[in-house]
Amino acid sequence: MSVPLDNYPLLRTIESPADLRKLAPAKLPGLARELREFLIQSVSTRGGHFAAGLGTVELTIALHYVFDTPRDRLVWDVGHQAYPHKVLTGRRDRLHTIKQDGGLAPFPARAESEYDTFGVGHSSTSISAALGMAVAAARTGDDRRVVAIIGDGALTAGMAFEALNHAGALPADLLVILNDNDMSISENVGALSNHFARALSGRVYAHLREGGKKVLKQMPTAWELARRSEEHLKGMVLPGTLFEEMGFNYIGPMDGHDVKALVSTLRNVRKLRGPQFLHVVTRKGKGYAPAEADPIKWHGPGPFDPASGTIFKEKSTGPTYSQIFGQWLCDMAELEPRLIGITPAMREGSGLVEFSKRFPDRYFDVAIAEQHAVTFAAGLATEGLRPVVAIYSTFLQRAYDQLIHDVALQNLPVVFAVDRAGLVGSDGATHQGSYDLSYLRCIPNTVIMAPADENECRQMLYTATTLSSPAIVRYPRGSGPGVPVVAQMSALPVGKGQLRREGKSGLALLAFGALVASAQEIADKLDATLVNMRFVKPLDEDLVLSLAGRHRALVTIEENATQGGAGSAIGELLAAEGVQVPLLQLGIPDRFIEHGSREGCLTAAGLDREGLAASIERWWALQAPERLRSAGGA
Repeated sequence: MSVPLDNYPLLRTIESPADLRKLAPAKLPGLARELREFLIQSVSTRGGHFAAGLGTVELTIALHYVFDTPRDRLVWDVGHQAYPHKVLTGRRDRLHTIKQDGGLAPFPARAESEYDTFGVGHSSTSISAALGMAVAAARTGDDRRVVAIIGDGALTAGMAFEALNHAGALPADLLVILNDNDMSISENVGALSNHFARALSGRVYAHLREGGKKVLKQMPTAWELARRSEEHLKGMVLPGTLFEEMGFNYIGPMDGHDVKALVSTLRNVRKLRGPQFLHVVTRKGKGYAPAEADPIKWHGPGPFDPASGTIFKEKSTGPTYSQIFGQWLCDMAELEPRLIGITPAMREGSGLVEFSKRFPDRYFDVAIAEQHAVTFAAGLATEGLRPVVAIYSTFLQRAYDQLIHDVALQNLPVVFAVDRAGLVGSDGATHQGSYDLSYLRCIPNTVIMAPADENECRQMLYTATTLSSPAIVRYPRGSGPGVPVVAQMSALPVGKGQLRREGKSGLALLAFGALVASAQEIADKLDATLVNMRFVKPLDEDLVLSLAGRHRALVTIEENATQGGAGSAIGELLAAEGVQVPLLQLGIPDRFIEHGSREGCLTAAGLDREGLAASIERWWALQAPERLRSAGGA
């Protein structure tokens, strides 16, 4: 249910940024207060990304007030900060549907609005995309402006610096805004720093700066002295020397919650040519005391009571796979002093909080730098340590080259705990773990495991640490089927599946990972054989060939793209051995599965229990002996 607008006299008049630009500047602080309160009330009803958006309220208002959006392009980085942007661009009355089945996308999405100029979900892409748009504008003679807003840790990724390095060497008209919510520099915010920002963005300073360069470049000695003097002056009062060295005109830092100062500075910056860098300091969770006090906890809360700040807990259905991993990592660290835990900025999501507290000298959060995380682990492994990389399936995609060249090619014993494998739900297409089996299975030297339940996950993680080669354990988001976890750890026989049920119908179901529980019910109903395959690589080839020899048809079931996945591995084996048996491969279809509940995403992919059963029963009916004889005779 949408939030009533009776208490928002300014916000209710804003249907688009064009309406925003009709307001007098004196009205903007009041609009910011209303927008912030609206966000608090809206997100409290269903949950969603929260603290980051509260911190960008004034900045978002100022950007849409000064720039002619959507003609001018705003490119948001890490869409967590874009909720205010959605509210001001015609989606106010649907904000309560965000991340829900059929509702607004969790991040900016081009298909959703013309104001969403570039789809985001993974971080650190904004500067590259915005630079492409700026170059395109220059080539077509379009005088539109392009702005990249990067923040929420995204500047820690190498891709952002690659883009900055490129942009600074071009004459493109590009504005990069660093939304800096690191409280360690909050003392720089205030009247003095805002004064510097306005001064350094002003026309007089720009003319003096550029004109002086032209004159002084004719006198090399004087030019070098002036350049160094400018660097030293800015270095004393501003943290912008790095960006100046990369070719940007640095402006800031300034208070990101002073909407009038932001408007004044952005109006000045909009007139400047070439690459510009504006440093804006904000407070994550601004305006809501609980979120200001604990922005990590309030990054993406579920539904909560705005008055008390109480987050409503979901009904527990047992430990999540992330919690299973976190407990195993702590237990394993007690046994193995060489074990090191690594995460690319996902401590809470990956279940590493307890480990980081108990083993701080063996815990490394490398920030949003997945490529570095993998090669860092490889370096540790070369020296005899046992690194465990905790990473989401969708983020491991970003380190594929490092996984192949730095780990697998050198056959280093790095353990990858791949969380959120399969369909994750509300974060949508950018975060679904749909492809890891496909992109991992083709890499030599790797062992790939997919647990069917909580205890199997723990035992597979332990198994991974006993191997002398790269090992991957991929597990889904959320809780498992409720199998008790055995504290004692024992290694599973590598490459061996588990026969769960011997059926008499002539049909065999070969299930990989989290969908084994659903397959069990279907096998019982159809009197089919059921195998928990456990290992995607190496396959239990003897078991597969034995099943093919004594069954009339096989079905593979996996929560991964069907193309190149575990089912494909079964098909490849049968073809190589010259075995002809009907084979149905069920998995994520060849399309992007959008956001919604995890259950809704499984249904959309046909991988819920009912969908799997319907597909199998329909196909199995076609394999009846009389039908097969008829088809052969035809």
